[in-house]
Amino acid sequence: MRRYETIIIADPDLSAEQRDPVLQRVGDVVKQGDGYLAFTDEWGARKLAYEIKKKARGYYIRFDFCASGAVVNEIERFFRIDDRVLKYMTVLLDKTADIEKIKEEIAAAQSKAEKAKKQAEAAAAPTPSEKPAEAQAEAAAAPTPSEEPAEAQAEAAATPTPSEEPAEAQAEAAEIPPPQEPAETEEGQTPESKVSQSEAAPTETEEEKK
Repeated sequence: MRRYETIIIADPDLSAEQRDPVLQRVGDVVKQGDGYLAFTDEWGARKLAYEIKKKARGYYIRFDFCASGAVVNEIERFFRIDDRVLKYMTVLLDKTADIEKIKEEIAAAQSKAEKAKKQAEAAAAPTPSEKPAEAQAEAAAAPTPSEEPAEAQAEAAATPTPSEEPAEAQAEAAEIPPPQEPAETEEGQTPESKVSQSEAAPTETEEEKK
């Protein structure tokens, strides 16, 4: 059994639902001819080197399959009569293809692709200990509880503490003399007490002296 590669250019204006019957038809023809469809790659819309049926762009699809020459002829006949296909081309890849070997190669390639995809996703996902760059920038810009903004620190420094008074108030307090206690006399009594005693004691008259 031979291995072939067929590339078609479909109408770019078709939707995915309108292209599905074309893909399904190719798969059915290969299966009916006891062949094996290995790959169906959709390359997407691309610009054409020249216009085909007044279309400047085309939707490229690649089929990789193992089949006989009769299957290839049937597939190409279908492409010729279907208006959804603008152009097609079939190339012989291998005259003696081993289907089992091809299946193993496909399985290994798919496993490798899935492993690479998982590694890429794991590398892209941030770890729990790592924060996004924006979150780190916000955390660095936000003041901590122990740190206050510069304006708040300046106001706190300008406000006098309870133990510190302005210089003017301190100067006025220094000029006012503290209250002094009345000086004691020789007898240990204050003038007030002396005056009160003299006022309280009655004076002796001349008659009492006699």
